[in-house]
Amino acid sequence: MIPPRSAFGAPPQGGDASGPAKPDPRRLPSQTRAGHGRTVALGLAACAVLILAGLAMPKWLTFLLTMAAANGLVSLGIVGLMRGGVVPFGQGMMLAIGGYAAALAFNQFGVTDALALALGGGVMATLVAAPFAPLLSRYRGIFFAMLTLALSMVTYGLLMKLSVLGGSDGFNLGRPTLFGQRLADAWVGYTLYVLTIVLATVMALLARIYFDSTRGLVTLAVRENELRVEYLGGSVRQAMTINFILAAFCGGLGGALVVMSLGHIEPTFSFWTTSGEFVFVAILAGWQSVAAIFIASTVLEVVRSFSSAYFPNTWQLVLGLFLLFVIRFLPRGIGSLWMRGGNK
Repeated sequence: MIPPRSAFGAPPQGGDASGPAKPDPRRLPSQTRAGHGRTVALGLAACAVLILAGLAMPKWLTFLLTMAAANGLVSLGIVGLMRGGVVPFGQGMMLAIGGYAAALAFNQFGVTDALALALGGGVMATLVAAPFAPLLSRYRGIFFAMLTLALSMVTYGLLMKLSVLGGSDGFNLGRPTLFGQRLADAWVGYTLYVLTIVLATVMALLARIYFDSTRGLVTLAVRENELRVEYLGGSVRQAMTINFILAAFCGGLGGALVVMSLGHIEPTFSFWTTSGEFVFVAILAGWQSVAAIFIASTVLEVVRSFSSAYFPNTWQLVLGLFLLFVIRFLPRGIGSLWMRGGNK
């Protein structure tokens, strides 16, 4: 008698007369939940340490880490798409949309709460990206990259020409509040630092859970073999559409946080060089580890800050050499230093 076969064409787990029993795959979800529990605990502990350490940091360091965490959120969306085999060169558009949405909400509609502005920036970027997501989900490789780059540059051109949005100079954003409380001069930077660290931690933990979910694993399968995913009943276009929309939310959220920290928004947020910096961080981090994204973003901010201070005319050269070094010796990114296996 031929043993029944599973959906993947292999005999069901549990053993038969031809061999010993194999581990029950139904145990894997519980192991994954346990792993997520440890990840959440470590993430919350790291968040608490950073918040407490911020009390003793100089203001320049809290600002640097605020920018690194906010920019890391934008690169987090790129890594989510990279897991599916595509690299967007238009994430600067999401940064700009989130930033302009937060600034306009503050100046035109009187919304001053920092948390509401940050979430509003993410939602607005999601709404703008949603109509383009089904179209972009059909393309791969250089075509996907060029289409996203084109959208970003079209946005840049519109922002440059629209005088109602400040034109090429942009416009300023006032000091936000938090839960209805005005922020004292001495605590503005630290408060925005705490808010950014908390939101980055929450998004990082949610991203890790999503990457390990069925949908996240389907994304990895799409990168390896789209035809097999479709054959097994999965929808490649649906998976890529969802990933693009999630990347847009991350980009808009990060953009709003960046604008609140800088107090200014301008069209260069959507320029191609800005998108290139986020791709730089994603390549530096690799797609295996979520924590590596924020570490890579911090490394970029540190290298850029000190290089521009000591090598003002050649700091881009320093960044390029650093990236070449990482690609040569860590082709899977710095996350591969502590992630075991290539599918995590």
